[in-house]
Formats: sequence, structure tokens, C-alpha cells
Amino acid sequence: MFYVYVLRSLKDDELYIGSTNNLKQRVAEHNDGKVYSTKSRVPLKLLYYEAYLAEGDARLREKALKLRGQARNHLLK
Repeated sequence: MFYVYVLRSLKDDELYIGSTNNLKQRVAEHNDGKVYSTKSRVPLKLLYYEAYLAEGDARLREKALKLRGQARNHLLK
């Protein structure tokens, strides 16, 4: 399985969107400060995730959430 996930920083209330094939491990890496893009924003809370069978589908969804305002706004509602 491949996952698209949304994290919220408890420090600055900002969102982070990513994808992975091991959700539990990746969230732990974020909170351990091992991910450059979020290490200054820990702690992070997993808000939402979607599961996909194909990595390509997960990557396309991640890209849509990051680049398209409508997709992101729909998700936030």
C-alpha cells in the first residue's frame, strides 16, 4: 500500500502533505526530526491519510493536493 498523508504542526499550525509506503514509520521520522522539511516544526500530528494500491496514484494525489487549491480546500473541509 502507498499513502498520501497530511500532518499538522502543533508548533505553528501549518500543514505538510506527503506520501510514503510505510505511514507509521514516516510519521515517526517526521516527529523525530529526521525529515528536513519538517524538523523545525515538530511535534506533528497525523490529521488525514488516503491509501492507494499503486505508488503512481499516490504521487498524483499528493501533487494535486500540493498544487491545486480546490483539491486542498476540499480536503480541509
